[in-house]
Parts: sequence; structure tokens; C-alpha cells
Amino acid sequence: MAAFLLRRKPAPLPDHVLIEIAGETRKIHLRRNARAKRYLLRVPADEREAVLTVPAGGSLETALDFARRQHGWLAARLSERQAPVDFADGASIPFRGLDHRIRLSGKLRGLVERTDCVDGWELRVPGDAVHLPRKLTDWLKKEARHDLEAAVARHAANIPRKPSAITIRDTRSRWGSCAANGRLSFSWRLVLAPPSVLDYVAAHEVAHLMEMNHGPRFWTLCRRLAPQTEDARQWLKEHGARLHAYG
Repeated sequence: MAAFLLRRKPAPLPDHVLIEIAGETRKIHLRRNARAKRYLLRVPADEREAVLTVPAGGSLETALDFARRQHGWLAARLSERQAPVDFADGASIPFRGLDHRIRLSGKLRGLVERTDCVDGWELRVPGDAVHLPRKLTDWLKKEARHDLEAAVARHAANIPRKPSAITIRDTRSRWGSCAANGRLSFSWRLVLAPPSVLDYVAAHEVAHLMEMNHGPRFWTLCRRLAPQTEDARQWLKEHGARLHAYG
């Protein structure tokens, strides 16, 4: 009992620390987690700054030492992160795997229009510049729903179980999910990727309607539904994080 009473709480952590990485001063956010068993350094898919998880009894000194020892790994991960690209007039974004230039259409009302111009594809957005980000995001979400509903229907036709609903969100940690009740959820950002990648993610979640795991039978079914599975997984591994930089 005496030992318990004398046990002191760990010192509070600052919100972040600054360390030198590849000649640049970088911010690393610190997060204490009572359930964490070890120090964990990661760069979230939608961020350009690192997050260091510190276990309940961890110290700032040990956290700094751990971060510095991961210098090479962290430099490589941060170099892969693309700078944020706002939805604004003149910006370039991918749409169904092809680069498109965002332009104000000059019209007061109407829908976003996809146009093939001499120097490439354009997405022409009506209204004022201040409303452009919202209008373009809403349009991209509608296009994503259209593509994903079509892909899910196509793949679900090949299995006995059907999805109960499809939800489109801006998920950060996964591209899709399948609930036990058959509800499928997808990231709208998949519409920025090549169609074969979106198709694979749809097939992946449809396969979960039959196999709620990632065992051999699941992957056999997934590859039967989407023969491009391996190529699509590799594309997401190499380029998926960039999709979170847009908008």
C-alpha cells in the first residue's frame, strides 16, 4: 500500500516537440495512451506531421530519444507526403485517375461540368470562388456514389448475399468497411483514383458480406470478383495517401 501511495504520476507531455529531420525542423505531436504498451511513431494518411504515441508511464526524454532513432524512417515517410491541394480555381486534382484542372465556369448557377479541352481535362464549377470547395466536394461525392453503387451491384450479383445499404464518407483510416448487418461504407476519395482501384475496393467489401475476415477463402473470393486485386492494392499502398491531400 505504501508503495502505491508513493507512486508518482508521469509528468505532463507537451502537445508537440520539434526535431531536426533531413535538414528541416519538423513538428511531432505527442499523444499519451494508457493502453499503449510501447512507443509508436506514425504519419497519418491525411496529415503531413508525425504523431508519437507514448505509453502511460512513458517520459518526454524517452519519447524524444525514440523519435530521433527513427530519423531515417520518419524522413522517408514525410517525403512521401504531398502538400495539401485546395479546391480552388486553377488547381489540379485527379478524377477517376486522370488529372483535371479546376476552373470557375463563369456561370452563376448550374452543375459542375467535366470538359475535354485542348490542354487536358477541366472541371468547371459555377458560382463564386468562395463556394467552389463545397460545390466541387458535393459533386465528387455524388460521382463517387454513382461509381461505387454500380461496382457494388455488379459484384454483389455474383454472391448470394446482398448489401443492406451503402454509405459514402470521408474516412481516414480505411477505404471501405462492411458491417455485420451488411451495410457497406466507402471513402468518396476513391473517385479520385483509377476506376480499377475503386472497383477493387468495392469487390473487397462485397467479399466481406460472405467472409467477415481476411482468411484464404476471403482472398479467393475477392480475387475472383476483382482479378486486378494485387495491382490495385499496390496502387493504394504507393499512392493512396496522396488522395487525402486534395480538398
